[in-house]
Parts: sequence; C-alpha cells; structure tokens
Amino acid sequence: MSKNQYAYAVARIRALEVSLFSASTIEQLMACKEEEACLRFLADKGWGGPDVPLEADAILGREREKIWETIGEMHVNMDVFDVLSYTSDFHNLKAAVKEVCTGKSGGTVFYERTRIPKEEMLRIIREKDYGALPESMREAAAEAVDTLLCTGDGQLCDVIIDRATMEAILDAGERSKEEVIRDYARSTVAVTNIKIAVRCARTGKSLEFMRRAMVPCPGLDVERLAHAALAGEESVIEYLQAEGFGEAADALRESASAFERWCDNRIIHAIRPQKYNSFSAGPLVAYVIARENEIKTVRIILTCRQNGLPDEAIRERIREMYV
Repeated sequence: MSKNQYAYAVARIRALEVSLFSASTIEQLMACKEEEACLRFLADKGWGGPDVPLEADAILGREREKIWETIGEMHVNMDVFDVLSYTSDFHNLKAAVKEVCTGKSGGTVFYERTRIPKEEMLRIIREKDYGALPESMREAAAEAVDTLLCTGDGQLCDVIIDRATMEAILDAGERSKEEVIRDYARSTVAVTNIKIAVRCARTGKSLEFMRRAMVPCPGLDVERLAHAALAGEESVIEYLQAEGFGEAADALRESASAFERWCDNRIIHAIRPQKYNSFSAGPLVAYVIARENEIKTVRIILTCRQNGLPDEAIRERIREMYV
C-alpha cells in the first residue's frame, strides 16, 4: 500500500487511540475492589457489548474479536499482521503434536483465530502432511513429532517448537519493510532469550540445552548470556546490567512478577515511536499490540481480584500502557 492509502487507516487509529486505557484508567479499575465491580467498570467503558454476559472470559474474548474486526474494516494488507499471530500458531502446533503423539485429547488448549484451525492442525500432524504447513513450521513439526515419539521428552519437544517460533518471528522482522515489525521481532526474541537464560539459571540447565533453546538476535550476545546462566541467576543479572538491560536486572532482583512485567513493557517501549508515524502500517500494528497488552493487563487485574490478592501484589504485575 502507498503512504496515502495508509493515511486514512492511521487517521482512524489515531481516533481509536483516545479510547485506549491510560495509566489513570487502570488506576480507576484498580479502585474496584471486587471482580463484579471491575466488570461493571469495563462495561461502562464499552467493553463487551449488549449481548455479552458480564463475565471475564466473555468480555475479554469479545474485546480481542473487536481488534481484528476494526483492522478488517480498514481494508489494509493483512499480511503485515501475520507476525503477530506466530506465537499462537506455533503454540497450536505444539498442542497438536502432543495430543497426537500421546493420544490424550483435551489436555491442551488451542488458540482460536489462527492461520490453521485446530482440526486441520491435528489432521496435518496425524497424517504427517507437513507440506500443508507454512514453510517456517515444517522442519520443526517433523522433528518435534519424531522426538516425542522416540524419547517421550515433552520438554525437548517444547524447545524445538519454541526455537522455531523465535526464528520465524525474527526472520519476518528482518524481511519486513516496516520498522515496527523489525523492532517488535527483535525485542520479542531478545526478551524470550533472556527469559530462557533466567529459567535455565534457576533449573541448572546445561550449556548445550541453552544453545539449542536460544536464537541469536541483534542487540544480545546469546553465547555470553548462556555462559552467564551457567554461573547462576546473579551472573545473568550482572550480564544484563552491563549490556544495557538494567531495568531487566532491577526487575529480576525485585521479583518474578516484576520481571514478567518488564518483559511485556519492553515490547511496548519498542512500538511506542509509532505514535508519531502517520504514513505506514506501523501505527496499525502498534495499535493491535497495544490492545492485546491492554486486555492482558485487565485480565491480570480480574484474576487477582478473583483470588483476593492485595493491591500491592496487583501493582507489581500491571503492564505499562501504550498511551
């Protein structure tokens, strides 16, 4: 699409950004001490709809549907949004591999609105019709199936597919002409590598395991990160502090919840410059990511209210808003 063709879509996104939740809106939601009060607050803000039950899953599910209904109405090239679905697509691949190889149905959760529907994904794995998968999935699917059938090692199966996910995201970012896709991809893969290092440091994984799990990416020396993880979590923190990831190091020292919050906030920081871009797909992609982040934050608050967690514990988990 040309710059002029994007101008109308971006103008509409700018109008919609006004209704995105700000930090102050999240504070208002936090002021609701019971889940039902939170749900009524959301309904008053237009979340859900007249035919949607006043229930968390129903309201949040409807909000996710609204995201893609809005984007669809703009008649833009939808291919630019493909990379945002990769995590869900590969999750469904992993779920299908485990269900087919173990013979246990219903034990895994499949995402909806993916490029390959659940039943088709199960058929592909059952019949080993890997050619029906996108190219980025084929090799990982075959290797994961063989690994799980031969070894029964579910963790190794996860590593194979998770690495393929990161490689697909990074490849899409490097090939894209859109700066926002490149920034999103690089940030997503860097954050995922750091998560792997932290998890491996805590569980004492080998260097070979980490090399298999991590994916080299711009801005992060994964070999040095893996060696730091071998020495323990404090060594990972020191590496992050020295390599420009000071906020991640501080979050790790604070708590696991604070670290997870930093991981999501890092993506928001990567896309925020798109607020000042008016003639590309950047603001549209950023809006989708911002809405997903908003929904995730609301879900965290609702879940915490359901479980009676104190405000301090909730604040530790709240993500940074786009606006």
